[in-house]
Amino acid sequence: MKYFVNEGSIVKKIWGKADTVLFIFAGAAAEFALNKAVDWLYFTGRLPADPLGRLFSTVEYSKRILFSEHDAALKAIDQITAIHQGVEAARGAQIPDWAYRDVLYLLIDYSVRSFELLERKLTDAEKEEVYHVFYNMGNRMRIGGLPLNYTEWEVVRRQQLQDNFLKSTFTIDLYRQYKKHLGFIRYQLMKQVQILLVPRQVRELLGLGNLPLLKPVLWGYKITRLIKLDWLVKEAILPTDYKAQIRKLDHSF
Repeated sequence: MKYFVNEGSIVKKIWGKADTVLFIFAGAAAEFALNKAVDWLYFTGRLPADPLGRLFSTVEYSKRILFSEHDAALKAIDQITAIHQGVEAARGAQIPDWAYRDVLYLLIDYSVRSFELLERKLTDAEKEEVYHVFYNMGNRMRIGGLPLNYTEWEVVRRQQLQDNFLKSTFTIDLYRQYKKHLGFIRYQLMKQVQILLVPRQVRELLGLGNLPLLKPVLWGYKITRLIKLDWLVKEAILPTDYKAQIRKLDHSF
């Protein structure tokens, strides 16, 4: 059977563990709040009403694509495209290509950053493999202007971080919603993960600071993973309403 992502791919290893996916989730939460096209995410009202659900939806669609056989993955990508076209029709405007690229780029970047933070450094070939998978996804969505390889993408990503982010009233409101839906402790934990994870430009725009209080805790968490007790930590810190969804993020190979 042909899969959209090859068996044994580093992409499946990255997206096959709940904690790595949750770190990707934290990075996405930061960049969604700063993106200059965030008004599109506010247009339907879904993002401010249920920011965690909206982010989980993005993550779940990504996992459906990455772990499905080839034709099913293409159908899932086409469904995403159709949903966006429906929003465009309702608003009477077109989502710019750069906004699509921004979301694709954050999935690439935080796939690499999250795995390296929790596991190990990726090789150049593995980074290229990560990029190639999301490049194929973007091509299917007919997103224009995508770099041809990871090296070219790194240059474009640096420029994107300079040009496409802005702290706005949407940013402030979205973080207010994160705090409301996560609760104070989990909200602070999310921000600490973001301090460790996000690029400098994102960290500075959000005013997250440079003090990574979570760093020693992260080492302890890695030890619990080695002795198979990390589920105790997850049960203690995860939002109750989303525990079942988060458990499903762990993928059996």
